[in-house]
Amino acid sequence: MAPASPADRRLRLALAQINPSVGDLAGNARCIRAGMERAAMQGVQLVCFPELALTGYPPEDLLLKPGFIRDTRRALDDLIAASKDFPRLTTVVGFVERAEDLYNAAAVIHDGTLAGVYHKHFLPNYGVFDENRYFQAGEGTPIFVIDGVRVGVNICEDIWYATGPATLQGYAGAEVLANISASPFHSGKRAGRERMLATRASDTGSFVAYVNLIGGQDEIVFDGASCVFDQRGELLARAPSFADDLLVVDLNIEGVFTQRLHDPRLRKARLESAAQVQIIPVAPAPEQPPADHIAGSIAPALSDTAEIYQALVLGTRDYVTKNGFKAVVLGLSGGIDSALTAAIAVDALGAAAVHGALMPSRFSSQGSLDDARELARNLGIQTFDLPIQEPVDAFLHVLEQPLADQPPGITQENIQARTRGVLLMALSNSFGWLVLTTGNKSEMSVGYATLYGDMAGGFAVLKDVWKTMVYQLARLRNAETTTPVIPLNSIEKPPSAELRPDQRDTDALPPYDVLDPILRAYVEDDESLAEIVARGFPADEVRRVLRLVDHSEYKRRQSAPGVKVTPRAFGRDRRLPLTSGYHNWSDE
Repeated sequence: MAPASPADRRLRLALAQINPSVGDLAGNARCIRAGMERAAMQGVQLVCFPELALTGYPPEDLLLKPGFIRDTRRALDDLIAASKDFPRLTTVVGFVERAEDLYNAAAVIHDGTLAGVYHKHFLPNYGVFDENRYFQAGEGTPIFVIDGVRVGVNICEDIWYATGPATLQGYAGAEVLANISASPFHSGKRAGRERMLATRASDTGSFVAYVNLIGGQDEIVFDGASCVFDQRGELLARAPSFADDLLVVDLNIEGVFTQRLHDPRLRKARLESAAQVQIIPVAPAPEQPPADHIAGSIAPALSDTAEIYQALVLGTRDYVTKNGFKAVVLGLSGGIDSALTAAIAVDALGAAAVHGALMPSRFSSQGSLDDARELARNLGIQTFDLPIQEPVDAFLHVLEQPLADQPPGITQENIQARTRGVLLMALSNSFGWLVLTTGNKSEMSVGYATLYGDMAGGFAVLKDVWKTMVYQLARLRNAETTTPVIPLNSIEKPPSAELRPDQRDTDALPPYDVLDPILRAYVEDDESLAEIVARGFPADEVRRVLRLVDHSEYKRRQSAPGVKVTPRAFGRDRRLPLTSGYHNWSDE
């Protein structure tokens, strides 16, 4: 049979958007093999799996264990052997390679052989990333010839740099740039990422295929949204966010040649770049392209609020299930934070796996109890009525002598919160349920939370969600059903901890629509007192808020992990000393 004409040159590409678990080498390998089989059944010629898909991302100090590195290589060897079952398929998969050092690597596998390996060049060491701790930076820049198509394989950060290896591969003649990534989610990131990928495609005159993980890993969550751009920078295909998917699309490779004919700048760039790359043959060109044609689908982009909600659901589901818990329990106060946390938990795990505890004191209003019960009915979750006044009175009786000369205040309020924490942990101990805390980022910022009380628990669903966003998420969730799931009264009433008569959050804090912009400027943007005041906020108010943030660092160090959804979350992203003499709010 005669070989296909140049005009017929196509590559059927698949991006395998999967949810691996860190350290589960056998389970991850099974998932990858299943993806290879599914791709082969659809006539795919090249399937790409995400960065470090074999180990899960990030493996952190597992990489300091020699046994883990050896076991990773054995799992890769098993995949190489399994590739004999799919002789027309080339697979790119992220793994850890041990050579003279450790490398964040991409294996190119074809028909029972390891055809080549790419080592990641740029090792991010900011935000949630710490790759310089574990890996050596790569140097080689190979181009793999797969079914007659030149493919530049690269890893995550390598495509973010305009002068990086991905650009070099494109200038040197790569027709497809295949970027395997583990790119954690935060609000607004997808749009910026797609703009960068489109720019890289149009600058190099190459197809850009980007595959990303999905799933939760401790505090971070991966959104997927894998995508393909053509040589003009136009979006050809996009996988859904926060869902497993195999995105398949046929690429018209001849279109790259035609595009480059009209851009003489790329000729000069190719002459300058060709000597810096290595050409590695992998698979011969097919005699005929696939008879059918797959154009690829474009999943709709979610709104910013919907993205955050889905991230919280997926992050909660994966933290609970990957850590072996079967169910969760949380306190239901009738307020918006516990209501939203419960709704997210039910969407993540199902109603049967979510349990609520109503723990009223003498300061709890009947309206709040009614709201909590209405929420539980709407969600279909089991609840327990556990009044706390009797144990609170017992604590106060024990403390009667030392507190005799002290007026009622924060001590009595915190005893209520800590009593509730004791009861929730008792349910956790008895039934093996994970306790979900319900505090939000605004409260965590200023320390408006009680250690060993409402902070007691194993996972903080709203830890990185500003209070103003809590309201938006609640309204979004209610809009999904004909009748509200979260009681409207929980959304509309003034927020209160109900730890003393007629208490309101605004007794201690500015209104949240004022507080949150101040906190964003200080916590996420590192602005000074003067810079925040210049935005139009009163100096005394700003100084008070900044002082609260700095003085609450010790509380945040003891808080449960929670899903990262903002550009700068507490914990991995923001690492400040507990003991520090420097304060942005000081007049000294």
